[in-house]
Amino acid sequence: MKPKQDNLKRVIVDFQKLTPEILALLVEKYPDGYDDDHIISFRNAKNELVEAVEVTTEDTKYLVKVSTKLEVTMENYDEEDYEDFEDDDPDAVQDPELMENDELDEDE
Repeated sequence: MKPKQDNLKRVIVDFQKLTPEILALLVEKYPDGYDDDHIISFRNAKNELVEAVEVTTEDTKYLVKVSTKLEVTMENYDEEDYEDFEDDDPDAVQDPELMENDELDEDE
């Protein structure tokens, strides 16, 4: 009999599709950030090399593509920033580069 984990749905998540729920799972699993030992490398359907970190829910294994944006977002994570959003809202997690530009505009 196969372990239950083999029956999980597998989802590859790019930063643009990152939801508050997945971000919270990442921060919980990697509170000090992820390092090379946590990164999984694989080839996608287009035979492109993809690097991702893994988080798992009861029914899904998420492979979240690693990027500078992901690292910055995890470092600056504050649960209160997402209180007004649904857990599965992919528009809730903002690009840190855009947020930085908005803050610069406000300072001027």
